[in-house]
Formats: sequence, C-alpha cells, structure tokens
Amino acid sequence: MSDASGLRRLLGPAQYRVEIRKSRFLAQAVVLNQPEDAAARLAQLSDPAASHNCWAWRCGAHYRFSDDGEPGGTAGRPILSAIENQGVDQCLLVVTRWYGGIQLGTGGLARAYGGSANSCLQDAASEPLVERSLLQCLCPYTLLEQFKSLLTAADACIMAERFLAEGVHLQLGVPVPHQAQLQQRLQNLSRGDVVLTRVESSDHA
Repeated sequence: MSDASGLRRLLGPAQYRVEIRKSRFLAQAVVLNQPEDAAARLAQLSDPAASHNCWAWRCGAHYRFSDDGEPGGTAGRPILSAIENQGVDQCLLVVTRWYGGIQLGTGGLARAYGGSANSCLQDAASEPLVERSLLQCLCPYTLLEQFKSLLTAADACIMAERFLAEGVHLQLGVPVPHQAQLQQRLQNLSRGDVVLTRVESSDHA
C-alpha cells in the first residue's frame, strides 16, 4: 500500500471555535490510525448535549461522514471536502454545533461546517504522510508486547488485528524505509518463526 504523494498527517489534536449568527461551532480534528478506531474516537469527541455532532473521517481508501440531523449534504460532506482539500489523511474531524436560535439555511450551514473544518486543519500541525507497505503476520501471544515495541520504534501502525487460538493476526502499515529493519528485528525476536508478508490488494479492497 502506498500513500499518495503530497498528503499530510496530523501531529496531534487540533481545535477551532467560531460563532456564526448565535450558533456556536467547535471543530475538533484527531489522528485516526485505522477505521476500526472511528466509533470510539467519535464517542470521545461528541457532546450529547449539543444540537448536532457532525463528522467525517478519511483513512487511506476508506471514508465516512454524517450530517447528524442537519439537512442532507450540509455538514458531513463539507467536512469531508475540507479534509480532502487540505490534503490530510488518517484524520477524523467532528464539528459540534450549539444552535443559537437563528436558522442559517442550507448554504449557510454548508459554509459554517466546511469553513470550521477547513480552519481547524489550516491551524493544525502536520507532517508529510510517509509511504507505507501493508504487511501481515501471525504473532504469538508470548511475543506480542515486545513486537508492539518494535512497531512503535519503526513508526508502524496496526491497521487490523484478529485474535486466534495460535496468536494474533496483524495487518500493519509499515513505512517503506523501515521495512527491512523491522523484518530483521522481528526475525531476531522470534528466532525466525514470525515473518512479515505483503497483503495483496484483493485482501483489503
């Protein structure tokens, strides 16, 4: 798996606040390492007492968005467009609205949500997204913690994991420059028992 050139990744959380015709908007952007993390991150960032918690996320070829009760197309899609226009990947962005009593209209809503998301990402610290290979392996439970330490050192991320009787099947996003070194360290750790193999495109389409 190769990341498209020119994409960026957030270095950490970012926020942007604005008030538009008495409605308050809070945009929050965070890193999303894998699609499976989206639901938990949304729960952390959303305010149940707010009028709406609209969101979008993008992680590689995967993306989702929601208007959360706002008129169709006025919130989630503009937020996703902001993520795409800013060239950010592995990102989840929630825009929370507290209604102030004045309707903004569909055009006004789209500008408010899209503009809040855009401003949030413009102010966010980021770095170039490194080209990664999508690899897999079966790691015994006895080596899992040590293996995760190797992944952290190699700036690799776990894209998916399945817990099986014989160990944990992991799909990994590994920076191409670190791939050979990680493979060698894993060989040393497991005495050659654990091998990284490439995931074919048909496995994760």
